[in-house]
Amino acid sequence: MRNLVATCAAGSAPAGAQPLRDPRLRDPGLLGLEAGTRYHATSYGIWGYAVTSCATVRQAVELALRYVELTHVFCIPELRTDGPLAELHCRTDDVPADVRSFLAARDVAAIATLVREQAAAELLPTAITLAAPAPPDPEPYRAVLGVVPEFGDTTRITFPHAVLDHPMPQANEHNLALCERQCREVLEARRRATATATLVRRVLTEQGPALGMAEVAATLSMTVRTLRRRLADEGVGFRSLVDRVRRERADQLLAGEAMTVEQVAQRLGYSEASSFIHAFTRWHGMSPREFRRRTGSARRPGGR
Repeated sequence: MRNLVATCAAGSAPAGAQPLRDPRLRDPGLLGLEAGTRYHATSYGIWGYAVTSCATVRQAVELALRYVELTHVFCIPELRTDGPLAELHCRTDDVPADVRSFLAARDVAAIATLVREQAAAELLPTAITLAAPAPPDPEPYRAVLGVVPEFGDTTRITFPHAVLDHPMPQANEHNLALCERQCREVLEARRRATATATLVRRVLTEQGPALGMAEVAATLSMTVRTLRRRLADEGVGFRSLVDRVRRERADQLLAGEAMTVEQVAQRLGYSEASSFIHAFTRWHGMSPREFRRRTGSARRPGGR
């Protein structure tokens, strides 16, 4: 999908192909709009039912943002109410540039569709800005979003504060409590399974601890900046994860395989065996040779 959208954004076709005629293929934002209108409350599972059960639009927005990790959103929204107009400011700085137009339009269209369907009213925004280049024809955006958006470097939806007080027609306090509890349980389980540190360790374990941060970030489809920020949020450093994986792998290689220390060091991504020996001694308080002696591991002649 990223390659398709990038090709569309460039307005070019592969060598030898016919020029793109469908306007959606020349403007990734139009593809995003169409995709966004297909997201309904039921598309989000228990999160959608929780939002539907809220008493007001404000409560629905606050709950939606509290459990936004249960959605398909890439441009994470933040509700701002300290200005003359309320605003949903969608963060796009972490979204790769080649798919930003598509995802900004998709996420904003999904928000507009959800509000329109669940609030049962045309709560038109005052203005919308999309982080995308201006398209040749902006009128299709009006049909979906209610206004012709501005195009620039940010993505935001502004609307009157009174919209937040609009009642939700399917409000149900009992259902809300039940759904929110399930949202909380699902989110906690998902965070345990998909914590960034856990994902990084998995990549380093499967592909080898010699990988650099840029390579790990690319494998996880995120920028180095995003990876660094997410690890910082979890209170973990990338180097400490590399050390942990190296330590675990070193123990396995030294205890279970007849490899020399030089070979183990090379397998773990060290340029010199002396660097590995120094690190191993720091981890265990003993050299690799002493570790092997104490564990009774087999080793090739010459292993330290």
